[in-house]
Amino acid sequence: MLKILNMKNLLFCFFVSVNFVGFAQDSTINYPDYTLTIEGIVNKGLTIVSGEEGVERDWEAFRMLFDPKAQISVVNHDSLGNAVHQVYSLGQFVRLGMKFYETDGFIEYEISSIIEEYNGLATVFQGYYAKELDYEEKGVNSYQLFFDGSRWWITSLIWTSDRNGIQLPKKYDGPLK
Repeated sequence: MLKILNMKNLLFCFFVSVNFVGFAQDSTINYPDYTLTIEGIVNKGLTIVSGEEGVERDWEAFRMLFDPKAQISVVNHDSLGNAVHQVYSLGQFVRLGMKFYETDGFIEYEISSIIEEYNGLATVFQGYYAKELDYEEKGVNSYQLFFDGSRWWITSLIWTSDRNGIQLPKKYDGPLK
């Protein structure tokens, strides 16, 4: 009985490791250059979501920036100033993006960036400026990323804006383009 359990554990570990290595470190894939740097991958995301009203976005390229299990979330504030956290899967966010970003037009670009990196992990606090329809805002995007030996992957993105009247801290603010 012990030999059977050990064999099952061994087979389980083997299949998990093969699947992980196959997903995370496929050296036969030539990834786009922008996935090779932290700055490249986070700014490519802004480039993809930005565009004029009625312009279709490259949502497949957007998906390729993220780990398939990534979460994308926003912290908005209600009329009393209370934080309201909304979480989306990658698929949910893309569906919403197709509906709102492409229909209304949306422009977003980086105004500052603070990157912390250690041993294949990175966090980026990115000050941004955004414009959609009749509003403009500044805010902070916070990205968490990992490097799999071949490229960077975004594992989560959360952001908040100054819409509730809380001014963007100077370290995240920058000149508007």
